[in-house]
Amino acid sequence: MRRNEAGRRASGRAILPALAIVVFLAGGRGTAEPPEDAFHDPFIENLAGNWDLTRKIRGHEERNAVDVEWVLAHRFLQVHMVDAARPPRYEALVLIGDAGDGRYVAHWCDTWGGKYTAIGYGKRAGNAIEFSFAFPDGPFFNTFTWHPDRREWTCRLENVDKDGKRVLFAEDTLRRP
Repeated sequence: MRRNEAGRRASGRAILPALAIVVFLAGGRGTAEPPEDAFHDPFIENLAGNWDLTRKIRGHEERNAVDVEWVLAHRFLQVHMVDAARPPRYEALVLIGDAGDGRYVAHWCDTWGGKYTAIGYGKRAGNAIEFSFAFPDGPFFNTFTWHPDRREWTCRLENVDKDGKRVLFAEDTLRRP
């Protein structure tokens, strides 16, 4: 009898911390509306939704599915790219947020791994945001341009060569499926 009682007490002690974690995690999820201090940007909102991405890279074309949604209490727009090949050869998660002072921040993580993870900053100029990512071998630029007449985005990805000149790495076009 004492053995059962001790076992029940031990089980109860194990359940309480787990229950506390569940209650804590569920606490902030009761509202469907984003908080007042959430990131609201009508321009970048055009990127939300599902897209077919066509990438022109090194003389050939690749396709990706792209799903974009608000995450983390509407403070970041998450861009999830997955190569259409099966199994996928490339996948990326990009979090775009408000860096303050009229700047955007992009946290870029992909299948190249942590060594190539980067944080880029950009400012809007007209219908474009040029993100600049600092890498040990030089800057990398990704310019997101919204084309409201066609309701599509293009992204121009550029390296910088040894002479400091920008060189096209790839060009993406995002269209609604």
